Amino acid sequence: MDAVTLINSALAVGAEGYMSGFGNGFETEALPGALPIGRNSPQRCAYGLYAEQLSGSPFTAPRAANERSWLYRIRPTVGNWGDFREIDCGLWRTAPEPGVKLPIGPLRWDPIAIPNEAISFIEGVRTITTAGDQGSHSGMAAHVYLVTRSMQDEYFYNADGEMLFVAQHGALRLATEFGRIDIEPGEIAVIPRGVKFRLELKGGPARGYLCENYGGAFALPERGPIGANCLANQRDFLTPTACFEEVDRPATLTVKWGGSLWRAEIGHSPLDVVAWHGNYAPYKYDLRRYSPVGPVLFDHADPSIFTVLTSPSETPGTANIDFVIFPDRWLVAENTFRPPWYHMNVMSEFMGLIYGQYDAKPQGFAPGGISLHNCMLPHGPDFEAFERASAAELKPHKLEGTMAFMFETRGVQRVTAYAAGLSELQKDYLRYGQRLATHFDRDKR
Repeated sequence: MDAVTLINSALAVGAEGYMSGFGNGFETEALPGALPIGRNSPQRCAYGLYAEQLSGSPFTAPRAANERSWLYRIRPTVGNWGDFREIDCGLWRTAPEPGVKLPIGPLRWDPIAIPNEAISFIEGVRTITTAGDQGSHSGMAAHVYLVTRSMQDEYFYNADGEMLFVAQHGALRLATEFGRIDIEPGEIAVIPRGVKFRLELKGGPARGYLCENYGGAFALPERGPIGANCLANQRDFLTPTACFEEVDRPATLTVKWGGSLWRAEIGHSPLDVVAWHGNYAPYKYDLRRYSPVGPVLFDHADPSIFTVLTSPSETPGTANIDFVIFPDRWLVAENTFRPPWYHMNVMSEFMGLIYGQYDAKPQGFAPGGISLHNCMLPHGPDFEAFERASAAELKPHKLEGTMAFMFETRGVQRVTAYAAGLSELQKDYLRYGQRLATHFDRDKR
């Protein structure tokens, strides 16, 4: 832990901990009696606090979809405000972004190297693709983050979208106004739209993936015929307990709004929520707790059985975004080609590898790397994967020490100029299918 993290952590008041459950109505207080009883907005709040509601959905959304939390804080957000000026977005891009026209086909990048210079989270976001339109609350952006220093007296919130962090290298602390979240590779964290936070390193530099969701908030997918159990279970999602900072010193607040970054000087930490209750809050999840299901006799199930979270659209059965993982699991299907089949898909797939090896691409896809298979463009196993799987003795086999994921969206993903110009872009990946040999023999069945 670096010195900045030690200093900032010492400022926080409240027990470190988490509450279990997805989408629950939580309540938590860092000081006894800070939460009002039986009401949300009393005439005078305990400890001289201000009551403030943070709404993640329209007021009139159906009860099951209504998201809001009441925060009891030292100053309301408007009291932690200043004269905002627009600042350079760096390499952070927002849809609609025209992108760069590359030859159509599959794309893949080697891991992007972590730079040597000191860069914080806000400076370290690099957008790879965008889809949809942030202004109409549809679509997403897929980024990588490269961070070499903790934020110190620097705070941020995103008004454009919900943020899904996928840690790949290095551990993070997300000090939010709701409490503190720590994640390491193999874990994710979701920060809802409008929630203020400071990102700190828990050790050395960090690299990971970031999905900026402009559409409906991430939810657990319906299990359908699977029933009540398996996949991602509600009890494994963790929301932080209240933890506040009482800090009066110069600081900055950066807001992403309308595709631009805006910054103001403020005189206090905005992480001053002493107590809160509601169902609109940040959370974390350990991907290694995902309970996969799959075919136990023959054939290959659709990858939708590996969906952890889904952002719904207005079209039933069509996701704005699906967050899908490929974790450790047993392969047992008989007389079956076990890797993912060759396919073309109306959804667009941004894929990353957290650790290990991906079974359909044993060569050239390293942890920290990226692949992109866009709408109705062909993809599937490479030559080595096909030849090995076609000749393998089909006995039960366990894939171990692997964790890949996809941000899958209904929108076409536009590649940014930054991503198109990277030296890590694999120039020959476009042609990987050309190595697949012809095995056709009309006299052999």
